Amino acid sequence: MTTLTAEHFKRLDAEDPLAYCRELFELPENTIYADGNSLGAMPKDAFACAEHVVKEEWGNQLIRSWVSSDWINASTRVGDKIAPIIGASDGEVLVCDSTSVNLFKLAAAALELNSGRCKIITEIGNFPTDLYILQGLEKFSKGKIELVVLAKDDILDAIDEDTALVVLTHVHYKTGSRFDMEAVTAKTHQKGALMLWDLSHSVGAMNLSLNDCEVDFAVGCGYKYLNGGPGAPAFLFVAKRHQDNVQSPLSGWLGHSSPFAFDDDYVPANGVKRMLCGTPSVVGCSLLEVGVDIMTSVDMKLIRKKSIQLGDLFIQLLEQRCPEFTLVTPKEASLRGSHISITHEEGYAIMQALIAQNIIGDFRAPNVLRFGITPLYMRYLDIWDLVQALVDVMTFEKWNNEAFKKVQAVT
Repeated sequence: MTTLTAEHFKRLDAEDPLAYCRELFELPENTIYADGNSLGAMPKDAFACAEHVVKEEWGNQLIRSWVSSDWINASTRVGDKIAPIIGASDGEVLVCDSTSVNLFKLAAAALELNSGRCKIITEIGNFPTDLYILQGLEKFSKGKIELVVLAKDDILDAIDEDTALVVLTHVHYKTGSRFDMEAVTAKTHQKGALMLWDLSHSVGAMNLSLNDCEVDFAVGCGYKYLNGGPGAPAFLFVAKRHQDNVQSPLSGWLGHSSPFAFDDDYVPANGVKRMLCGTPSVVGCSLLEVGVDIMTSVDMKLIRKKSIQLGDLFIQLLEQRCPEFTLVTPKEASLRGSHISITHEEGYAIMQALIAQNIIGDFRAPNVLRFGITPLYMRYLDIWDLVQALVDVMTFEKWNNEAFKKVQAVT
């Protein structure tokens, strides 16, 4: 194995075709930000956008901005911009609500669309909100629906003629391992079931082709790799072939065919707009649009190529210099997303020691240190410096500090 040096990483930065993208983001000096898989960095244009929306559109134009600033179409406008990032078409993506709410809407709608079947299949250790939402659906069905939670390797064989819906997260939030979207979706359809993917740790970090894979439904997060800001609206995808028949369980007024007719009886809108519920978060949508505009200006193939290179180098350095950690993310790039996870029994304190040095990753219980690879603003030299700091923390036991062992509300 070739011994890596700092000069190698500096050379890669000098040759990086995406190096200019870093200047599009507001990043503190002397900080290595390796947590963009949890909260993306702020685009520099976001501040001016927020000021304009609040001061001019809301402050001066007031309610007129629903038309003059096109607030009313924010959900579909930004959704259409996200569509090519995930391999969808115009009119298939909406920006609205949270990932959790969208998952509920689509899972419930899929069950109604595929009625007569009784099982939902998902993965053990899936992101908790996904499991909790599905558990809630099972409970409210009063015995009509059975939630089957299985280990990853057992899922394909368990899909059968009783399966109504398979709900999986494309890239696992903790391990970073990924499913083969095309193969899993094909097997799901072969058995007559519908497929719903959670793209929260995929969108904006890797190539996605929902329509090529014939995906039925998907949800995703706006505040990770799309850099939409804390609590940014999420998005949902409904394939066009389902849109005339799918029904939202949350039949809110903006999902009505004529919301400003104010009819007493609900009539669903045409197309994906029927999955709207309440009034969109205008400020949130506007800030998300800034991040999405950056993403759509960059070739996703270049983003994924750099993600793989950064991840490979990080893993190689960890193996060479940090033998006390166990890698849980697959080494093979085709099997992983864009974050790298390692484990250590003192993982929480180690991460806090790094954060105290302005090297920001995050921790996931019980023992996972997680580092996001965000190609738009992460430098190759950041990887080198991160591992240098990790070696320093371990060599001098800087983690062994009571202040670093006190678990905070957000990890």
